[in-house]
Amino acid sequence: MFDDLHFERRPYERWSVYGQLKTANSLFAVELDKRGASSGIRAFAVHPGRIPGTDLNRHMSLLEQLVASAGRFLPTRGGIRLKSVEEGASTSLWTAVSPQLDGKGGVYCADCDVSPLVHEASPLGNSVRDYAVDSELARRLWTVSEELTGLRYPF
Repeated sequence: MFDDLHFERRPYERWSVYGQLKTANSLFAVELDKRGASSGIRAFAVHPGRIPGTDLNRHMSLLEQLVASAGRFLPTRGGIRLKSVEEGASTSLWTAVSPQLDGKGGVYCADCDVSPLVHEASPLGNSVRDYAVDSELARRLWTVSEELTGLRYPF
């Protein structure tokens, strides 16, 4: 990821980019929580689930859009249950108010719970890969983000 952040030396493949961005969001939450916890700032990464018909499809081919739209009428796709927009929002709301997360932060949440940590090769759904919450990678991403933006955060 860090060797070619902007896909200048490797082929641009949108789903690889999407995965890299989701991983970066998770890593950012890990480091923000570490830096902000003493000031009462807690951060979480949230996976809303697979929600067909959202704005993400504007970047899909017509065939991909048709397949995604058909998914609205199917209970699962690839063994993972599809959700309504309201169901997708529920984990974000749960994360904001759940007493289960009191005193915790930097965790990855899905389906109104803290996601299990798994190794990269695991097929377990609604889990978080170990590299996506790795504290060293999170620190490195934070440093690179500061260098790229020229911004330094106060904590």
